[in-house]
Amino acid sequence: MKTNIALTGFMGVGKTAVGRALARKLNREFVELDSRIEQKAGKSITQIFEQDGEIAFRELEIEVTRVAAQGEQLVIACGGGLVLNKINIDRLRESARIVYLVASPQIILKRILKGEEKRPLVNVSDKAATIRELLRFRKPFYERAADIIINTSNLDIGVVAEQIISRLREDEGFSL
Repeated sequence: MKTNIALTGFMGVGKTAVGRALARKLNREFVELDSRIEQKAGKSITQIFEQDGEIAFRELEIEVTRVAAQGEQLVIACGGGLVLNKINIDRLRESARIVYLVASPQIILKRILKGEEKRPLVNVSDKAATIRELLRFRKPFYERAADIIINTSNLDIGVVAEQIISRLREDEGFSL
């Protein structure tokens, strides 16, 4: 019986915000894999990308995903690129239902520009074009991994969390 909920999707779709709300509603521990990577590396994701490169970051991501997938009753917010590595999805799938959060490129851009954190992959002049290009490339990976898909573009955080809970209640292979 699966007990973890893993949230995937592109940056800016609400994985962290929805994950925190979901964990609160279900009285579960919230795990943000990007934060775990930063703790393990002793530096920010931006610094990992700048100093060590994306491959080093992805290796750390595999390790923290492995550890999180062994937990129980967790709400896990995955990094946007986690789905690119099948090993991560295979590990998460053993203990989690994977929820793919989607938003339109315009909404994503608006949310990213409003946010405080630096996003290494969109540290470019034409952010909108980069977002569209990355979404086009990653979409099949997200869709292949997903057990549940929810569009967050016009929904508030609480509504998204309630939709996830509602869908999981219908799932006989999942223990809420």
